[in-house]
Amino acid sequence: MRGLKGKTAIVTGGAAGIGAAIVRRFRDEGTRVEIFDLNASPALDITDYAAVQSAVARVGPVDILVNNAGWDMFRPFLKTDPAFWQKIISINLVGAMNLLHCVLPGMAERGHGKVVNVASDAGRVGSSGEAPYSACKGGLIALTKTLAREFAAKGVRLNVICPGLTETGMLEQFMEGAGNPDKLREAYRRAVPVGRLGKPEDIAGAVLFLSSDDAEFITGQVLSVSGGLTMHG
Repeated sequence: MRGLKGKTAIVTGGAAGIGAAIVRRFRDEGTRVEIFDLNASPALDITDYAAVQSAVARVGPVDILVNNAGWDMFRPFLKTDPAFWQKIISINLVGAMNLLHCVLPGMAERGHGKVVNVASDAGRVGSSGEAPYSACKGGLIALTKTLAREFAAKGVRLNVICPGLTETGMLEQFMEGAGNPDKLREAYRRAVPVGRLGKPEDIAGAVLFLSSDDAEFITGQVLSVSGGLTMHG
């Protein structure tokens, strides 16, 4: 895709799953990638503002930011508690805000930059057993739209990718916990119009498009990558 070679990108949660697929695609395009992840080396806690600020300064000028890091556990809302809410909020919303607050000033000063925030269809249409997570992802969508307006004239484009049912460790954990993973997987497959669950590579392609020069006239948009599971338009 146009305009990715030689650029510098930060990908949060880039050590595994969707994030790792995004990192591979960027590197295939000749993009320099910095991974911000608790499971990377060096490890970075994106919920720690001072640590994020220091890491961004170390990277230098950032052309592309992908806020992909996230965490969740499937629990009915009334079986959660404030400590659980706080953990979900810190990772899924505050972490992204920390990165945005540290990266956007440099992008605005240089007059260009691309931000792709990876939310979830749970933030668009809701998802049973994911109330705090859905709230955070809905908040990330609203945050992105607001910042897209604030930074449009400064040459910075911000958009959202919303994965649907995607084969990740988090989904596997949920299906195992449900007690009948094979039956649940088949039910999910049947629910998706294209006939399969998403793969991390499906998300990576959409992220790279919105990070490229081909998406220069796109900002404040929300793209569901769900195989047609949730349709809107």
